[in-house]
Amino acid sequence: MMKLINKLLGRQTPEELVRNWRREFRNQQRQIDSQIRNIVMEENKIKVSLKQAAKKGDKKSYTILAKELLKSRDAKNKLDETKNLLNSMLLSLQQQLSTIKITGTLKKTADIMHSMNQLSKIPEISQTIQKFSNEMTKAGIIDEMISNTLGMNDEEGIEEEAEEEVEKVLFELTNGLLGEAGSVGESLDTSAIASEESLEEKLKELQS
Repeated sequence: MMKLINKLLGRQTPEELVRNWRREFRNQQRQIDSQIRNIVMEENKIKVSLKQAAKKGDKKSYTILAKELLKSRDAKNKLDETKNLLNSMLLSLQQQLSTIKITGTLKKTADIMHSMNQLSKIPEISQTIQKFSNEMTKAGIIDEMISNTLGMNDEEGIEEEAEEEVEKVLFELTNGLLGEAGSVGESLDTSAIASEESLEEKLKELQS
């Protein structure tokens, strides 16, 4: 009977609301998966360029590329965290569907409130989350949320990153030739000098 009344009044039933939310959150997940794939592709390109710069001994270039790689990894980690929060939200909404089948109504839960608060702090999806929070507040499953979007200057964050982190990346991608094994560039310079000395010795042998 209640479903019929809601339909006549143009209102969504609790079950329809939850199914719509789940569909929208899954769409958000797909978008995040796409962003993660793009980041991984860019990371692979940066790694190739960094190795090439390292072989040439171009310290300025490979240091810049190492910082770019750090920014890329940071962005990917944030997206992974967002995806985990969305997974948590989907599970909570699935539990709501089970509750609706038993009681016919939505139930206020701390889990959904916590996930929504965390998701609202992510600038990229904060507007979408605000829309959902308004709908969920009207439906009575969460309390009204205060907008608390956290912005971040990525450039500033990378500049504040410890230099040792940059060297770890260089060490990792150059098999220990650059980075934390010693001062950046030292291994390359030593290798180049050794090669020159070896060539000079061979020339002397040929001349004698």
